[in-house]
Amino acid sequence: MRLGRIVRSEGVVFVRIEGEPDDPDRMSSREVVAHLFGTLIFIGRSWQLTDVQLLAPMLASKVVCIGKNYADHIAERGSQAVLVLSDPVIFFKLNTSIIGIKLPIRLHANASPAHFEDELALLVGRQWKVIPAAQATDYILRYTIGNDVSGRDQQRADGQWAHAKGYVTFCSVGSWIVTDLGPLDPADIELHTEVNGDVRQHRCTSMMIHNAGAILERISAVMALLPGDLILTGTPAGVGSIEDGDTVSITVEGIGTLTNPSVSKGKS
Repeated sequence: MRLGRIVRSEGVVFVRIEGEPDDPDRMSSREVVAHLFGTLIFIGRSWQLTDVQLLAPMLASKVVCIGKNYADHIAERGSQAVLVLSDPVIFFKLNTSIIGIKLPIRLHANASPAHFEDELALLVGRQWKVIPAAQATDYILRYTIGNDVSGRDQQRADGQWAHAKGYVTFCSVGSWIVTDLGPLDPADIELHTEVNGDVRQHRCTSMMIHNAGAILERISAVMALLPGDLILTGTPAGVGSIEDGDTVSITVEGIGTLTNPSVSKGKS
């Protein structure tokens, strides 16, 4: 099942999204009452998906990110030797940096070059303090796609990841959330990124150093996770810069495609 948020004249509406992404003209959205973490009640209203604006599918209280989780990405960042860390590297993005599909990534002069980073994103479904790795799937309610946009030179210059990654629009999420990947294993699905139609990243989540269970166990040992919190699981090799006018499309197997244009700050 796919769930998301759309904006209407009367405000934001939670919806179940029906149809197949390979035929967008036939996709529709049905309004649901209650929060996405409760029982879904359909109230009858529906709209063609092409007639509405999808928003980021959740309002996360926090965005917890994992760095250095793919050996090939560590290597491309310039490490002489690929170090497999015993614990995941944890950092944060501000929830004010979240945007949805088709909204522009706004490029800042003091965060140049801005790099795209495709990531499998996990949505926490239950409040808990410590989550054993073996029980991780009991607490992951949904899956979606994230683009952890990063001001790379700024990140290198002062070492403050939140500074370089916290700009407004630097966390694209969507297009929707998926409750069940069916026969697919989230530990073995493909990530694929194109910029202006050119393939830039194409890897598999099986290449993660720390899987979802290890990530959740580590994060929950040091902070409370709340329903709706978003966890970005890291990016593989292939990251690169985006410029004014570029379009970034990230596809995650079993979930869909997240597409955003990029514009210089100040442009409409």
